[in-house]
Amino acid sequence: MTQLAPVWATTTTLPIVSGSGCWVTTDDGRRYLDFTAGIAVASTGHCHPKVVAAIQEQAATLIHGQVNCYRHDLLDPLARRLGSITPDGIDTFFYANSGAEITEAAVKLAKAATGRGNVVVFAGSFHGRTHLAMAMTTSKTAYKVGYTNLPPGVFVAPFPDVRADVQPGGLDAEVDAALAGLRYLLATQTAPSDTAAVVLEPVIGEGGYLPAPPAFFRGVAEICREHDILFVADEVQTGFGRTGTMFAVDRHEVVPDILMMAKGIASGMPLSALGASAELMSRWPTGSHGGTYGGNPIACAAALATIDVLSEDGFLDNVEERGAQLRTGLQKVMADDAGLIHVRGLGLMNAVEFADPARCKAVIAHLLDESRVITMAAGVDGATLRWMPPLVVSADEIDLALAGFAAAVAATA
Repeated sequence: MTQLAPVWATTTTLPIVSGSGCWVTTDDGRRYLDFTAGIAVASTGHCHPKVVAAIQEQAATLIHGQVNCYRHDLLDPLARRLGSITPDGIDTFFYANSGAEITEAAVKLAKAATGRGNVVVFAGSFHGRTHLAMAMTTSKTAYKVGYTNLPPGVFVAPFPDVRADVQPGGLDAEVDAALAGLRYLLATQTAPSDTAAVVLEPVIGEGGYLPAPPAFFRGVAEICREHDILFVADEVQTGFGRTGTMFAVDRHEVVPDILMMAKGIASGMPLSALGASAELMSRWPTGSHGGTYGGNPIACAAALATIDVLSEDGFLDNVEERGAQLRTGLQKVMADDAGLIHVRGLGLMNAVEFADPARCKAVIAHLLDESRVITMAAGVDGATLRWMPPLVVSADEIDLALAGFAAAVAATA
């Protein structure tokens, strides 16, 4: 019997046939409120009319234009558009198809530019499932088991426990300890002269939706500058408005040497991008990296339309407002149930953590079965329920999801 490979882990097996905004519809007509956005990809919602129109128009003009063979007419416009929304100094771009591919590209650029071979990542990080990206991923062993030996030269620094924010002075102490841990790593395991890059997610994603404290983010950048190590911001999941600013680095007023982008960049079309300065990109030998589908014309058209939508007046303000509405609602539910231990997030990248992973799983199932709200877990033990709806979500839709969550928490108590 012909079938799909069972290697995919699934949150649901809903037979989806269509989507619109924050909703998806099954083959028997049931509608579900999608608070996964395809793992934070459907930034403008499912089938946003402006994105659909851009895809349709481009599909009738040119479907594939491979960059080695010729330059189609959306490559440069997209680069200019990215340059207008990324931090000053990032002005040169490389395109690929996925977050894992752009992780590989970022590390290859860093190694080529510095002549150094090692990379530092942080505990709880997720950077992809290709071989090098797996070596850099520390959110759980399930992504690595059975695949050794993985590429060497990856070192893991501590990440502060952001749950310490509920304790007086606790978060400051965590930040100090984590920065000290990074300095100790550079003194004992990978010398700065051997370290090409430090790669940091502004919000640890698969590891539990843990926002990097501003002092920690800036401290990591300062350590990199001190040692001439390239600072790489992995904005694969946080980019394109997800945290309420176009990029999470905007909140910290830090300009990374390399900026990784994917997921929400094109509202679901396969595209990722790497941004850096022209000077840094000039140190990447011509022909040493590439890809058949990177910068696909249809994906570029979708990205340009996506950025137009995200840049509309008030769009990011709504992301901030809906995120605050969501966190306030989650905190109200948590106040009445000791089994919920922490609420956190930025913009529409939020999480509520349970004391018992089984309870989290039960709440997710109840939300799906009884309220028709699709959510998924994160964290090493699956105890964190993450909320990542399309960025077009309305106040009423947030309230609908919160009502379902409150009912699920009550039913599983």
